[in-house]
Amino acid sequence: MSKKRLSLRARININMILLVLVASILIAAVTIYQYNEEAKDYHKERLERKEKAIRRSINFAIRETTYPVTTKNIPLIFKDEIFDIDAIHNLQINLYDLDGQLLKSSKRTIQRDTTEMCLNANILNELSNTIEHRYVIKNKENGQTFQSSYSYITDEKFKNLAILNLPYLENDDFLNKELQEFLLRLAYAYLVLILVAIIFAYFISKFITKSLKTISDKMNETRLEKRNKKIQIESSSEEIETLVNSYNSMIDELEASAVVLATNEREQAWREMAKQVAHEIKNPLTPMRLTVQSFQRKFNPEDENIYQKVNEYSNTLIQQIDTMSSIASAFSNFAKMPAQKSEVLNVVHIVKLALDIFNEGYIEFYPETEEIIAKFDRTQLIRVVTNLVKNGTQAIPEDSENPKIKVRVFSDNENVNITIEDNGSGIPEETKAKIFEPKFTTKSSGMGLGLAMVKNIVETYNGSITFTSQLGKGTIFTVTFPIDQTIPMSSGIA
Repeated sequence: MSKKRLSLRARININMILLVLVASILIAAVTIYQYNEEAKDYHKERLERKEKAIRRSINFAIRETTYPVTTKNIPLIFKDEIFDIDAIHNLQINLYDLDGQLLKSSKRTIQRDTTEMCLNANILNELSNTIEHRYVIKNKENGQTFQSSYSYITDEKFKNLAILNLPYLENDDFLNKELQEFLLRLAYAYLVLILVAIIFAYFISKFITKSLKTISDKMNETRLEKRNKKIQIESSSEEIETLVNSYNSMIDELEASAVVLATNEREQAWREMAKQVAHEIKNPLTPMRLTVQSFQRKFNPEDENIYQKVNEYSNTLIQQIDTMSSIASAFSNFAKMPAQKSEVLNVVHIVKLALDIFNEGYIEFYPETEEIIAKFDRTQLIRVVTNLVKNGTQAIPEDSENPKIKVRVFSDNENVNITIEDNGSGIPEETKAKIFEPKFTTKSSGMGLGLAMVKNIVETYNGSITFTSQLGKGTIFTVTFPIDQTIPMSSGIA
């Protein structure tokens, strides 16, 4: 099952929200990266500052000491001063000889780690081989990051006396707190921004889709058989304006095509009708011609049966003339569109009047009530009923033992329904689709205009005609047309 595609408005809203979310995530990521870089630079610069300050204190102690300035006397020179320097700069100080053995430390512990007693050979190599003679190593212990700087202590003649080691703990609590506060403020700001984006996207999408909705509605209303209105949209974008102009051009072309199509269809229909009328007229003309020719050949004024023969010839001609007259009347009735004449009438009474013209005793009438008030044309309603009943009588075979036609009239809240049911031969499946077409007939005579005319009349009054049929059992035609609910009950009823 395919998922329903999102509307343009929904996609605009979602994209606006996603844009704000992606922007907030990117800015948060850049901010965290920036804070980390600043933290690295801060600890690096802070260690350098402390190292310079401590070296100044160490150089001062070396200048003021009374002991000979040698590597061996370093523990004596800094016997007490190393603790004072530690207290002033709040940083542990370790002093090693040039071979990496610990000489003095400000760490006040009884047991020391063996790694603190002797420096690694790699540290000594890095320290001696660098141009600045300074080496910084970073490591992590118990989830905490430490930096350890190593550099030489020299005497006044710049002779190396010892190695200064400063273990520095990177304490990021303050920076992390600042980062958390900033991210919290950023979250509040982007929450407000998301709400603003939702509101902004709503109005923007509404503005954009308003024009598209107008175009969509007009396209859905576009029909070939009616006059379509052009789209008029003000203050639209260039793309929307191009689309509107294309639609309006299409409407112009559609109307021109509809006119041509209607003209061609009308001409074709009249051509077909003319052919049918000509065919139907030729049928009685042939026996009329033969009768006249026979009369000419066999006419004998002295024949004792002359008057009888003249009467026979005359009756034959009159019968064929009547056939031609009925053909002309049927064609005239179909060609004449029913007038939109509406009068308040009792449908039950009018249907009963229409049935009174039939002499068949098997026609039965079953009205729901004695009075159903509606607006219709009296003449057209009689024409509808008589045509359908006549169609039913003609559908019943002449050798039927129990012919029957049932006419019912009933109503619901909105419509009047008339059904004509016969127990005739029924309508074959292959002819059901053509039953309402003009000139279509299954009878040996007639032009086949009756049902087409009934359908034309009923649809003129916004009604409908349907049928159900079974071969050998019969057919039921149902006519439905709306009741005018605004009919005043005091009106004169026909």
